[in-house]
Amino acid sequence: MRLPQWMGASQWLPDYNRQTAAQDGVAAVIVTIMLIPQSLAYAMLAGLPPEVGLYASILPLVVYALFGTSRTLAVGPVAVASLMTAAAASEIAASGSAQYLTAAILLATLSGAFLVLMALFKLGWIASLLSHPVVSGFITASGLLIAASQLKHLLGIPIGGHNLYELGVSLYMHIGDIHWPTVALGGSATLFLFWVRKAFKPLLLKIGFKPFWADLTSKAGPVLAVVVTTLLTAWLHLDKGGLAIVGDIPRGLPGFVMPSLDLALWKQLLVPAILISLIGFVESISVAQTLAAKRRQRINPDQELMGLGTANLASAFSGGFPVTGGFSRSVVNFDAGAQTPMAGVFTAVGIAMTALFLTGLFAFLPKATLAATIVVAVLSLVDLGALRHTWHFSRLDFAAMIITILGVLGFGVEVGVMAGVISSLVLYLWRTNQPHVAEIGLVPGTEHFRNVQRHEVRVSPRILSIRIDEALYFANVRRLEDQIYDAALQRPQTEHVIVNGAAINHLDASAVDGLLSLNQRLSDAGVTLHFSEIKGPVMDQLNLAHFPGQLTGNIYLTHYQAIEDLAPECLKNANHDLHSNDTPVS
Repeated sequence: MRLPQWMGASQWLPDYNRQTAAQDGVAAVIVTIMLIPQSLAYAMLAGLPPEVGLYASILPLVVYALFGTSRTLAVGPVAVASLMTAAAASEIAASGSAQYLTAAILLATLSGAFLVLMALFKLGWIASLLSHPVVSGFITASGLLIAASQLKHLLGIPIGGHNLYELGVSLYMHIGDIHWPTVALGGSATLFLFWVRKAFKPLLLKIGFKPFWADLTSKAGPVLAVVVTTLLTAWLHLDKGGLAIVGDIPRGLPGFVMPSLDLALWKQLLVPAILISLIGFVESISVAQTLAAKRRQRINPDQELMGLGTANLASAFSGGFPVTGGFSRSVVNFDAGAQTPMAGVFTAVGIAMTALFLTGLFAFLPKATLAATIVVAVLSLVDLGALRHTWHFSRLDFAAMIITILGVLGFGVEVGVMAGVISSLVLYLWRTNQPHVAEIGLVPGTEHFRNVQRHEVRVSPRILSIRIDEALYFANVRRLEDQIYDAALQRPQTEHVIVNGAAINHLDASAVDGLLSLNQRLSDAGVTLHFSEIKGPVMDQLNLAHFPGQLTGNIYLTHYQAIEDLAPECLKNANHDLHSNDTPVS
């Protein structure tokens, strides 16, 4: 049976064989062991019953295998999406209530539907509205916020809040209620997990483990922490002394769940669902492309939208919450030798077996251990070094990053990411409103033209040659028009202005009107306007506006031809070399 091309599985399933299945099976066993405690932990982070984390790790993996294009992306609950789920659902109902679960399921529904619609209309480019500094800042701030939110489980006190300030105030109010046995167990688990992450692998290598097995064994540290603390709690009956435990987890597979049809609830959750979708897609596609590049494989962003969208719909209809591609799980899946998304299907089978037969083993699992797992995982996402790098590279990008971080920490995840997106767009408009414009001259002995402030070049006092290094549109054309007009009039000898359009790749209607206005203003001042090196698509736009017929000068194929025609003396006379940098256009 031949699968349709729009299904990602059509790229690998027809050639699937036993050898590939064996490799996928080994990877699935390793990822399953890692995913079980993560699923329980991220469900707790989202404010949901632990079994919901298992439900969100079964059917979504199967559906993604059918529609996704990444061979190694491991889909399931992740920290940032879980935090955003908790932030949105807590505005609807109290954590633990039926209405809260309804809101979480509806978030998965709306996120999935939005991603599928984006896929159908091939709108993968929308994710580019989230610039890298904004995403980096958001993930860093979210990591700090998630870690702070887990203090209630590590300290055994009922603190809460949607931002760092509220969490801090709540912590101060309950500081006298700290449960020290919880602190001892949670602190030990946290220190152990940090040690495993940093020092366990070198130790294994030192005692003779091969690098592959040392790496995978070190990543199984959370499993060991879960096993040891669960046995310790059951043996010493720590739960009777006030240690919070997961408790009984219902056995069985998820049934079919119909998401809420309450339109008022849909309206309340629409914006958070869209933000979860965009953040999840950006995180997933970056991981998928990084891993695919290592094997020279190709990722289709629009098909990834379909894969993640249908995975979220599958999560919703099986009683789960929003899912996306996880970085750590995907790397483990890749390192363990997964060859196709069938590894995800095998992982789903392992999670399903756990939900059917093994949930009783987690009854005495301390919540402090799950909190330690979350804290260690999310603090690895905090990249303070990116702040320093961005500061040195671009002050504007740094501003967008800081606005995002302060927004998340001070006002919550939704406000933070929206502030980041808005600031990125505003800063983009500000940056393109002030494009780089250079006066250029002829490099002696060549046909090349360069910035007069950077090179020794030849110019003619009768010619003002300008290069514009930006697309022209409504936000910058008026400024450029005034800049070029003023530069021409400051030189009484100017007879011609030649605009080099080699770097102009787009014009809008406002830009064409601005160029016509510049043409008329210069003509009234006795100066002729010319253009050179206009790109084909831009020339098509000018022709549609009948611009060449209204231009007082000519449009030259090359800037050298323009100078050859208008100022041939500049090509011969070295006395026209420019030796000063006092040009008004730079």
